[in-house]
Amino acid sequence: MKRLFAVALLLCLLCSSALADSLITNGGVSLDAASLPHNTQEASAPKVYFLRDISPEALVKAYEALGVPLPGKVGVKMSTGESTQSNYLRPELIADLIHLVNGTIVECNTAYGGSRSSTAMHRQQAKDNGLTDVAELDILDEEGSIEIPIEGGVRIPVDYVGSHFSNYDSFLVLTHFKGHAMAGFGGAIKNISIGFGSSMGKVWIHSGGNKKSGGIWGEQDPFLEAMADAAKGVDTYMGDNILYISVLNRLSVDCDCDGYPAEPDMHDIGILASTDPLAIDQAAIDLVYLMPDSESLIRRIERQNGLYTLDVGEQNGLGSRYYNLVILDD
Repeated sequence: MKRLFAVALLLCLLCSSALADSLITNGGVSLDAASLPHNTQEASAPKVYFLRDISPEALVKAYEALGVPLPGKVGVKMSTGESTQSNYLRPELIADLIHLVNGTIVECNTAYGGSRSSTAMHRQQAKDNGLTDVAELDILDEEGSIEIPIEGGVRIPVDYVGSHFSNYDSFLVLTHFKGHAMAGFGGAIKNISIGFGSSMGKVWIHSGGNKKSGGIWGEQDPFLEAMADAAKGVDTYMGDNILYISVLNRLSVDCDCDGYPAEPDMHDIGILASTDPLAIDQAAIDLVYLMPDSESLIRRIERQNGLYTLDVGEQNGLGSRYYNLVILDD
C-alpha cells in the first residue's frame, strides 16, 4: 500500500509543477504542495486551508479563513478525552476559538465502558481535563437518540445521534487527528459519525447496521462503510452550517478514547480547515504519508484498512477527495 502511495506521489510531482512554488515545512521536513497526490488547482475542488503553526491564534485564523460565520447556537464537537493522559485538544489551545463562536462543547457517551460511559462520569472526566473551564458541556445523548436519514448510503439508511443534536443551529467540528485502534485513523469523518452517535448509534455503526445494543465489535469493512455513511447523514443534515478544523499534533497511533495512548513518534504537522469533511481527512492523510517519521501511524492506518473509509465517502457523496490546499502562514 505504501509503495502504491509513493508511485502516486511521484506521478503527481511530474504532472503538477504549477503547484511547486508552494512549500510546506514542519519538523525539519520540506516538501512541495505539489507532492500531495489529491491537491489540485481545479476550480471546483473544495479549499483546505493549512497552517504549520499550532497555536490559539492559528486556530482562530483557520476558522476566519473559511469565511462562513456559524449562525445561532453553535456546538463545538470534539473529543473530551478518556483521561488526563489522553491526547485530547488542550483547553489553552482551543479556548479562544470556542469563545469566538460562543460555542458549547458537545459530545456523546461511549458504548464501550470507560470513564465516559455515563453522563455523570463523562462530565467529571471533562472537568478533570479542564474543558468545563472553557465552555459549557452538553452530553448530546443524555436524553436518548434521534434518527436522521442517510441518502445514498452504502451500508446504513439512517443514523442515530444524541437527541440534543437538534438543539443546535450549527456545528464547528474540532478534531484532533490521530490513529485509532479500530478505524485506523480518527479524523473529521469519525468525529461526526461515531462522535455524534449516541451510545446506541455507536453500536449501530460499529456493527455495520446489524444491531443497536450489545458489544461494539463487528466486521471491519461494514463498520468503516457505516462510519462513512453516518458522516454523510450528519453533513447533509447540517448543510452549510457545519465547518471542520483538524489539528495534526500529538500524532499517536492511539485515539483520544484511549486513556493510556502510545507516545507519538512523529512530528506535529499543523492545522487544517475546510467546509468538506472528506477533503480535510484526505489532506491530513496525504500529509501524514509524506512525513518521513510516520511509519508507525501508517502501519496502524493500513492494518485497519482505514483508507477504505475515504473510498466509501467518495462513493456515497460525502465530499471530494480532491482539494485545493491554501497555505496561510507562508
